[in-house]
Amino acid sequence: MRKFLVILLALLITALLLGARLTILHVNDTHGHAWAFDEYRNPGIGGLATIATIVEEVKREVESQGGYVIFLHAGDLNTGVPESDLQDAIPDIVGFNMMGLKAMAVGNHEFDNPREVLEKQMKFADFPFLSANIVKEDGEPFFKPYIVEDLGELKIAIIGFTTEETEILEPLYLEGLKFENALKVAQKIAPELKKQADVVIALAHLDWGEPKKEDITTTHQLAGVEGIDVVIAGHSHVLGSDVVEGKIIASAGEYGKYVGRLDLDIEDGKIVAWHWEAIPVNLKVYENEKYRYLGKPYLENRYVAKALEYFKKVGNEKLDTVIGETKIYLDGEREHVRSKSTNLANLIVDAMRWKVGADIAFTNGGGIRASIKPGKITVRDILTVLPFGNTLYVLELTGEQIMKVLEYAATIPEGKGAFLQVSGLTWKSKDGKVVEVLVNGEPLDPEKKYKVVTNNYMAGGGDGYVMFKEWDGYDTGYLMSDAVIEYIQNVLNGKIEEYDDSQRYVRE
Repeated sequence: MRKFLVILLALLITALLLGARLTILHVNDTHGHAWAFDEYRNPGIGGLATIATIVEEVKREVESQGGYVIFLHAGDLNTGVPESDLQDAIPDIVGFNMMGLKAMAVGNHEFDNPREVLEKQMKFADFPFLSANIVKEDGEPFFKPYIVEDLGELKIAIIGFTTEETEILEPLYLEGLKFENALKVAQKIAPELKKQADVVIALAHLDWGEPKKEDITTTHQLAGVEGIDVVIAGHSHVLGSDVVEGKIIASAGEYGKYVGRLDLDIEDGKIVAWHWEAIPVNLKVYENEKYRYLGKPYLENRYVAKALEYFKKVGNEKLDTVIGETKIYLDGEREHVRSKSTNLANLIVDAMRWKVGADIAFTNGGGIRASIKPGKITVRDILTVLPFGNTLYVLELTGEQIMKVLEYAATIPEGKGAFLQVSGLTWKSKDGKVVEVLVNGEPLDPEKKYKVVTNNYMAGGGDGYVMFKEWDGYDTGYLMSDAVIEYIQNVLNGKIEEYDDSQRYVRE
């Protein structure tokens, strides 16, 4: 009994000295990675069942010391893993429900699916989807803008923000919605919320790349808004933390490979000390033909694992159907397909052109989301590469109209999702200007009409290709993924021993 009283007294003294302690656990851009997955020389990483163990362990530690823990998601729950995509991300939502997720920012990929899918997800989730800057045509918020949580000693306000680029990136299912400027909305709301709360957290799905000296990213600007204390960020897949005018920014990378942990000491509504770390979710290093864990290994929470096991079984038979075999690595790496032609990107646009008998095919590099390793190719592999459910859209365009597409594409910096992948056409640009275009080896004729196929995302103005919206065309209803499957089976006879990786676009 005496020992218990000594421990209790120590905890009370610590609490008085430190004020209140708040720990924010956070993930972002999980993109359907509900289950543990493998990367090259890094097997069995991530997974919501393992994240659940980490959340449970941190809660036990912090709460035993009189502190508080909240768990947040900075957006992009959707799109990336076939088992999740086929089930409208319900497996992911179940996992996060079981972990007690407090709130999620609305990411741009929450609009990858028809509105009824989003509404189903919101209804199924035990946590709110937050966005203060997405409004209906009458100006009223479509989502809950913020929440205020009373934790006892602390009141915490959490405001959601969504990138305005969504109108360019995901335009298909935005009817009736408008995106207001996130910074202006924050400047209006945050000071008022600060009057009600000790800590104001911006849960922000906004741009956070490498800031240039003459410019700072939207996420950094948001941190400078009066009233905001912390920015938990997503969208740019950044792993790390930063400080802007004494305000903390943190982001946990991608796919649930890390859980961010931000510990705050708070006195009189002010953060007086903080520490951030990224907890690796069973990540490993391969050394001397052995694996070594980064950090400590974690077991899966058996209850979450059991729930997800059910969803894993659903649809597996179709997903595991073998449609061919490749002897080579088909390159769909993010940094490659957004900056140059690759064998996999070329195969995809070739398949699109073949399926509808087009002269030219266009697709955006950002729609290609994975590579395919040598070995058997399954339906799952193709859906992992092309997870968005895009369909083939056909137009009849003059050479002059095609030039408008290329003139815009020439302005796209390498690394952006709008980087153009092409088939039936090769072209060059210099200093952002188109200098040469060949269609099947012949110069582009401005007066001639060509049959062109793209995806319905670009046809709807996605990634800034708004010129397509001005031209008549029709949606074939053919899925891009099905076109690729049929192309591999029927044209390549199910075997890929080599494939064209020539550079169809040269930037001089």
